[in-house]
Amino acid sequence: MYRNIQTGALLLVMAYSGQLNAQTLTRFQPTHEQMVERYKRAERIDSLTKNSVFKSTVEAHWANDGESFWYCNILKDSAREYFRVDAVTGKKEKISAPGLEPTASAMDRRQRNGGFGNFRNGSISPDKKWEASIVKGNLFVKPADGGAPVAFTTDGSEEAPYGAMTWSPDSKYLTGYLIHPVKDAEVYFVLTSVPGTTRGQLRGRPYKQPGDPFTRYDLFIFSIDQKKAVKVNTETIDFPNNAPQSHWRYDNPRFFIYEKFDRGHQRLRVIEVDANTAQARNIVDETTKTFIYLDRQIMLYPKGSNLLIRSSEKDGWRHLYLVDLVNGHEQLITKGNWVVRNVDTVDLEKKEIWFTASGMNADEDPYLIHYYRIGFNGNNLVSLTPDKGHHNVVFSPGRKYYIDNYSLVNVPPVTQLRRSSDGKEMALLEKADLSTYNKAGVAPPEVFVAKARDGVTDIWGIVSRPSDYDPSKKYPVLENIYAGPHDSFVPKSFVPYSEMQSLAELGFIVVMIDGMGTANRSKAFHDVCWQNLADAGFPDRVLWIKALAQKYPYVDTDHVGIYGTSAGGQNSVGALLFHPEFYKACVAACGCHDNRVDKQWWNEQWMGYPVGKHYEEQSNVTNAAKLQGDLLLIVGEADTNVPPESTYRVVDALIKARKNFDFLSVPGMDHSDGGPDGRKKRNFFVKHLMGVEPPDPNSGEWSLKKELGRERWAFQ
Repeated sequence: MYRNIQTGALLLVMAYSGQLNAQTLTRFQPTHEQMVERYKRAERIDSLTKNSVFKSTVEAHWANDGESFWYCNILKDSAREYFRVDAVTGKKEKISAPGLEPTASAMDRRQRNGGFGNFRNGSISPDKKWEASIVKGNLFVKPADGGAPVAFTTDGSEEAPYGAMTWSPDSKYLTGYLIHPVKDAEVYFVLTSVPGTTRGQLRGRPYKQPGDPFTRYDLFIFSIDQKKAVKVNTETIDFPNNAPQSHWRYDNPRFFIYEKFDRGHQRLRVIEVDANTAQARNIVDETTKTFIYLDRQIMLYPKGSNLLIRSSEKDGWRHLYLVDLVNGHEQLITKGNWVVRNVDTVDLEKKEIWFTASGMNADEDPYLIHYYRIGFNGNNLVSLTPDKGHHNVVFSPGRKYYIDNYSLVNVPPVTQLRRSSDGKEMALLEKADLSTYNKAGVAPPEVFVAKARDGVTDIWGIVSRPSDYDPSKKYPVLENIYAGPHDSFVPKSFVPYSEMQSLAELGFIVVMIDGMGTANRSKAFHDVCWQNLADAGFPDRVLWIKALAQKYPYVDTDHVGIYGTSAGGQNSVGALLFHPEFYKACVAACGCHDNRVDKQWWNEQWMGYPVGKHYEEQSNVTNAAKLQGDLLLIVGEADTNVPPESTYRVVDALIKARKNFDFLSVPGMDHSDGGPDGRKKRNFFVKHLMGVEPPDPNSGEWSLKKELGRERWAFQ
């Protein structure tokens, strides 16, 4: 082992000095017999690394006073050890197994407004004097102590009812909607192999695709004193598929607020309504030429105030703003070239916001999450997690203390107890125990950074290598891709072992990259995806892999494969259609290959509305005839996420274009990367990128075995 490390180090020195380059290396190309041994070796390492890291987290069980807690470490062979911690002093002591756990919650949870039934805050008015009901689609109100109900509406029906009612705090008004429901068209699939049947079983379910209509909502005010309904002078709400919540003004319950997101994701409004006049005015009216990310909007209305805390990317980065709901004044709270990730809580008394952010520390990976506290006025920023790493914090009841667990993808977890008032570390609780993991002889991934297509922006990714790699050989590359714009995907917490490393053990350099068009960076970085999902960050990915090969000559950029599932399935096929000069082989599972076929909410967010020609132009179905390289398509016939026909339409187009490809439809499988037949992926790449025949299950070299109630492929 030591000799191999010395040899590798020498070869790397030669590489940097120019004595060794990609042209002087030979391809890694084992024989079939050697490859069989590599499969066996990978399987052994899979087994050795499973559940091999201990003391990586602490689950605190707090006493009711919030001043102490106990926790348990689960060790090798399921052994347990228990500790009690005095949070005030930071003293930690070993104890015997405790009795019943305290009932105090270990985490504060921010409650969300929810529910879209007939009455959101009950049918009884806040002053308990009135009771409302919906009868055959119409609103009736009667005295709670008895009396005849009064019909406030007569034009509702069971097909188009009034509903989603909210009482005003003073019980003088109800707000609600006349609802015009839309029944979504169905998508179907056939289960071909249901036990006990001799016919395929048809299954269908409602599924909204891009361009499909939404349920519409007309906003009304119902005056209890005047016993009448008045339509608010505002637009019909036709997006998204639910009625907005009403937020009543704290100081004057004559006014209420609601939010409106326009279809197409390019306009967001916060609208105030005067219940006396049924007139509306815009308090916030934000527009963009690209998109406003609906699911990432932070909209918080601190109870007991006339304030709104909201997020926006209008200055180029996702930040927090404080809105005065009375005069409409909006003030920037956070600022800088970094991203607010979420709000944990709002302290109205202290006028403080507790939030998470990434990218604030210039010397760190910009995706690492840290926790902070800041005043409403943008002053007194406090970092609660100063150590370098990707942090996960759980607060004590009362939030006086918190447990901070942090790590990097290649640095094991550390868990600390800290004090909320000033972030002071009270105790080092645990450092992860890697003694068992280290015996497997593998290493976590390496973090690698290269420049994007603009030559300025840093693109971050990770690299997994064979644990026995020889720097004098050239290894084919596999990219694990998921370029969905709804998030970023390269792991940031400690990754002791993964499918990427398992694939690497067969003789691949396996990489994962967050290219332009994914989330959690600047607005400009994210905007690359707008009406441009076929881009998938490929110009950045290709440059990144080439930069990796420039640093490490054993990275073979002449033999690059790619694999992905769902949006990653769409992306990976796109690699062969749009970048065949670089990518040579692909395994795509359950891909959303045509954005007109996949779910509405995801695709319209990035591709826009109405559905235009760009949808067709970027479809893998439309471009199937461009296929070069080796392709394996996998689909689950029972996929309830992406309709299976998304893949079948690509298959149809490839057949019509007389293209060669492999295809696997798995009976009964839902949305998956291949299910129990996942070996197909690694076999495909071994054959097409290495030119080596993989192990053959038909010859008895491996077989399906059951382990802990699960089936897996294993060697004899």
